[in-house]
Amino acid sequence: MNLTTLDWTIIAVYFVFVLTVGLMVSRKAGSSVSEFFLSGRNMSWWLLGVSMVATTFSADTPNLVTNFVRVDGIAGNWAWWAFLLTGMLTVFVYAKLWRRSMVLTDIEFYELRYSGKAAAFLRGFRALYLGLIFNVLVMGAVALAAIKFGEVMLGMPGWLTLLIAGSITLAYSAFGGLKAVVITDFVQFIVAMIGAIWACIYLINLEEVGGVSGLISHVNVIDKLSLLPDFSDPSIWVPIMLVPLAVQWWASYYPGSEPGGGGYIAQRMFSAKDERNAIGATLLFNIAHYALRPWPWILIALASLIVFPELSDIKQAFPNLPDDKLGHDVAYPAMLTLLPAGLLGLVAASLIAAFMSTMSTQLNLGASYLVNDFYQRFIKPDASQKELVWAGRLFTILSAFLGLGLGLLLTDAGQAFKLLLLLGAGTGLIYILRWFWWRINAVTEIVAMVSSLIIAIYLTFLHDLTGILPLEAWHKIVLSAVLTTIIWVVATFITPPTKDETLRNFYRLIKPGGSGWDAVLDKAQEEGEHIEKEVGQLPLELLCVVIGCITVFGILFATGNWIYGKTIPALFLSAIAAGGGYFLFWAWGRLRTD
Repeated sequence: MNLTTLDWTIIAVYFVFVLTVGLMVSRKAGSSVSEFFLSGRNMSWWLLGVSMVATTFSADTPNLVTNFVRVDGIAGNWAWWAFLLTGMLTVFVYAKLWRRSMVLTDIEFYELRYSGKAAAFLRGFRALYLGLIFNVLVMGAVALAAIKFGEVMLGMPGWLTLLIAGSITLAYSAFGGLKAVVITDFVQFIVAMIGAIWACIYLINLEEVGGVSGLISHVNVIDKLSLLPDFSDPSIWVPIMLVPLAVQWWASYYPGSEPGGGGYIAQRMFSAKDERNAIGATLLFNIAHYALRPWPWILIALASLIVFPELSDIKQAFPNLPDDKLGHDVAYPAMLTLLPAGLLGLVAASLIAAFMSTMSTQLNLGASYLVNDFYQRFIKPDASQKELVWAGRLFTILSAFLGLGLGLLLTDAGQAFKLLLLLGAGTGLIYILRWFWWRINAVTEIVAMVSSLIIAIYLTFLHDLTGILPLEAWHKIVLSAVLTTIIWVVATFITPPTKDETLRNFYRLIKPGGSGWDAVLDKAQEEGEHIEKEVGQLPLELLCVVIGCITVFGILFATGNWIYGKTIPALFLSAIAAGGGYFLFWAWGRLRTD
């Protein structure tokens, strides 16, 4: 398969566009770290929401969804659909709290919430850990998808694909900062969705697929269509659905779905004009991410089971694909090679856009940690704004080299997904509770982070060598979450609490609701310092979380039933989604924001 001149022209035009945007905003982006990393805290909800969606739609996302569908059927997507729970919790509970904090990064939060040397150590360590290790691992997974895309669709060596797309991404990210990232994200999302939907329509109407009716009635596809796993077999439904819904969503720290918000989601909330825009941005993100985007990828994945039913069929079609890169996830780019000229170029540009969107965000986010929370905080506190911006650009370049290099070493999209889940298992509950329970301290987070890392290393690399009680991937996630949680809860009660002054200042600024801060307020009252208790709207906020999840899942499943031609379930689910949407619109106007 060779791209035509038209295809390459479309790709080249896109490259010129993103470079132009980066250069146009580079002057203002370089004026201060706030402009470079937060675009001056003056962005609208719709632009930030689309940016979140574009960032989460990385080049490896459709590959990962394809892997789930081909191995476990559509129900396999519960591995990431379950993260909607923490997404809606972020929308209605944490978005306004993050925006209220006025920090530059979610790591700076540590010295706002905790006190002493432990808080300073935690901030510095997390800056290096997230900026250089976790962030690089995420970029490595994204780079892996770009390698497979290049080798299958473009017919180019993986390193050359990374060199070209990575260099352009690095250029506009390093010069334009977050504003360039968000503006290009907006266009990237539009291009990506047009490309995905158009490609889906073309591919499911191939002669061998036979349209929607031929697809859903094909013998290779019938047993993959259910939106729910087989509940008669615990070995199937427990790891596919129960563990994600019961444990994974609150226990694991996963990029874009951090419990309580964090990472680039928090960065976008910091960039919002105000709290209401922060809420609107995260709500738009969760609706689009979980309800609007998955079906084109799912349908193409199902069609691949007809065109390339076995891995050997993919290998036969692409003999030059290295054996260590051959997996079910590569079926997605393999299907795209069947597209005609012009459409192929548009889809190729959309996947390159997806790669560049995620990479640019991770580069900017990682650099913000390394500059704000390590370099300025510990190395050179008196650095000028211009010096800090240049430090951000240098750290951006360093992160790019590390992330792209790791992509050459990874082999499978599912491999990186499972490792990311395991690395953060057990720490998520802290990020949810620390806003509403005064007793959590810096040592709590340090102990949780270290224990989670040690347990993940043991379960990933050492446990299987011992031959003691073989464990499935979901066993490891649950075990890691339980052990880590027990360890940090014990550590919380046996270590000294955060200083009273820090706790009181935090409460005045953030104004969290609930009764988890009563001890702090009572002690302040006893010492003659009156702090007004925040009444809060936690019951309404939690109700919105529940209704929000029902609404988004209603849209997702209604769409599936419309596709399957099941009119009555589709109408019922559509009515539920419409009712939920009306309630959320009503509630949004009644949520108090500053």
